[in-house]
Amino acid sequence: MTELTVAATQMACGTDRDENIARAEKLVRAAAEKGAQVILLQELFETPYFCKDTEPDLMHLAMPIADNPAVHHFRALAAAYKVVIPVSIYERANNAQYNSLVMIDSGEILGVYRKSHIPDGPGYREKYYFNPGDTGFHVWNTHVGRVGAAICWDQWFPEAARILAVKGADVILYPTAIGSEPHDETIHSRDHWQRTMQGHSAANLVPVVASNRVGREEGESCGITFYGSSFITDGTGAKIAEADETSEAVLTATFDLDALAEQRLNWGVFRDRRTDLYTDILTLDGGRR
Repeated sequence: MTELTVAATQMACGTDRDENIARAEKLVRAAAEKGAQVILLQELFETPYFCKDTEPDLMHLAMPIADNPAVHHFRALAAAYKVVIPVSIYERANNAQYNSLVMIDSGEILGVYRKSHIPDGPGYREKYYFNPGDTGFHVWNTHVGRVGAAICWDQWFPEAARILAVKGADVILYPTAIGSEPHDETIHSRDHWQRTMQGHSAANLVPVVASNRVGREEGESCGITFYGSSFITDGTGAKIAEADETSEAVLTATFDLDALAEQRLNWGVFRDRRTDLYTDILTLDGGRR
């Protein structure tokens, strides 16, 4: 039996980058001390969620991976604890800027995923700051298992989860930043948000880990109340660990990877896929090409 213990974390973020990194470190240490081998931090945790506004000065938050202090910090921490830590950053690469995830395994950078689906709506003006990701979807062979990851808005797209599952992910991770809708405070998407990822887990028979931020953050044009509710599913989509909407949290769950692989094999959903019938999904309007 090959066991994997994963952790989801959540916290509020202030304006001091060093303080945010220190707060995230505290959560990582707590998760590692609980036996977690893969520890997920939320999306863009170094700063407040700056995409509420379209401000040219905020683009200067981006920096190359080699210069990013969170990457340096969590490489050292991952090496000390011999754990896997995906680190979400605002990446500058020459004249492009990405919402990126750096996959760190025991201090080594295994690779980078750049967010593929970029939202643009009230309070979530990400198209102003980020180029669409160009990496495709990755599953990394870490020393504790095969880890797939996507970022926030990617989590609404079943195609991304299916690709990660087809590529052999043992677990799928989603760092995220989601909360209230500034144009209509009566909208509360938490349950919909969770159910969507639970569906990815159920359809692919792969556990999902989602980490969200908490707290109220005010921008120049609007404010957002982030609703936390980070969670972990089992291989059938059922929530087996869940945080509340307001508190800092560390969640853990342990899986038998061999049993999950056997379940995926026996259930038959990957055996019975009909890729020859799926070409319409490659079009925007569902028409044949």
